[in-house]
Amino acid sequence: MSIRATKKFALKAAAATAVIAITMTGCGSSPQSAPDGTVTLRFSWWGSDVRHKMTQKLIDAFEARNPTIKVKGEYGDWSGYWDKLATQVASQDAPDIIQMDAAYLGEYAERGALLELKDVDLGKFDAAVADAGKVEGKQYAVTAGVNAQVVLANPSLLSASGVTLPDDKTWTWDEYNKTAAAITEGSKSGVYGSGAVSGDAPMNLWFRQHGKSLFTSDGKFGFDEGDLTGWYEYQAELRDSKAVPPASVMTEDATASVDQQGLATNRFGLAWYWSNQLSALTKASGQPLEIHRPPSTDGSAASAKQFYKSSQFWSASSRTKHPAEVQKFIEFLANNVEAGEVALADRGIPGNSEVRAAVLPKLTPEDAATAKFIDEISSELGDAVPVPPAGSSSAVEAFGRYGLEVHFNRMSPAEAAKKAMDEAKSALG
Repeated sequence: MSIRATKKFALKAAAATAVIAITMTGCGSSPQSAPDGTVTLRFSWWGSDVRHKMTQKLIDAFEARNPTIKVKGEYGDWSGYWDKLATQVASQDAPDIIQMDAAYLGEYAERGALLELKDVDLGKFDAAVADAGKVEGKQYAVTAGVNAQVVLANPSLLSASGVTLPDDKTWTWDEYNKTAAAITEGSKSGVYGSGAVSGDAPMNLWFRQHGKSLFTSDGKFGFDEGDLTGWYEYQAELRDSKAVPPASVMTEDATASVDQQGLATNRFGLAWYWSNQLSALTKASGQPLEIHRPPSTDGSAASAKQFYKSSQFWSASSRTKHPAEVQKFIEFLANNVEAGEVALADRGIPGNSEVRAAVLPKLTPEDAATAKFIDEISSELGDAVPVPPAGSSSAVEAFGRYGLEVHFNRMSPAEAAKKAMDEAKSALG
């Protein structure tokens, strides 16, 4: 997420939290069953027009199998989705089925706004994928699609620089720095070995590989100021080796749209992204891109503590009048092969392993490569990442902002870590 988007996101999260906190009393969200026994469910999601049309096909397929259940779609774009949902929840008018994001899952679950999904079978989900939807041990969400943090590479830029990438199963953070620096040195002016190695996902991988974590399951930081200093010291190493662009270039890149960022415009040899972004970046760059594992501290992919990230979740309102029908619909979305063949990889690679195998032949080459990667790292996963606590978005924004201070060489890693921790602790409250 860009710096600008993160700030906007933090404001929206704060607004949503304030509205959700309103005392929740009164009637439920769903209409009663019709005289003929037909049940109508409301289903909200965000996304593009392509996603809207595809999701309607999912609804049509479900209704064809379940003629006594009707599903009414409510959709919009990301920018207004959360304000609308917060208002609906506060006024006892929440949709029955809710497309949910990890950043909001904890807040809605903790306030009693979500239904515990006891009847959705997650037996074909990897444990870490299933657990990603749990808050305090209860299943409040089901993964709609799976992503992983990856390093994407531009083979043409690597070839032009004369640099060969190390084996991604054995390369270390130090090797990543040296490799990216060599790409920068061997490339024409304006081409850099790597884009910024920043954001909460790379930082969390670093912490996990050092026996720590970004957040804990009880909503606290899983690291201390010394650990953050170590992360910022690595940022200084990347800066000094010229493995990454100058801070001014990184700042511009962070606020650019994905199709205008350095990897997409053939200016970065390597860059960190979520796996589901491979297709869009390949299209923008006009040439094939390669997908690789992030580095590890000891050169072992088995101890890299990689994790799956849910691109989105399926959740439900705790006030639905039709909990059985709601869970039947979520069961269909999560576990039905026909549903998987309609959705393909729009919301990420399917979490159900059987559905994933069934849709693989129908995916684009880029999405197929992503699905293959998701399967390949399944034996290398660490523990599931806890649901982020309230205030986490503001804390993450602070970590990124002070990381840039290190790249601008305006603060030492220790100075930046102290200020970042003070500000982040205040945000987390």
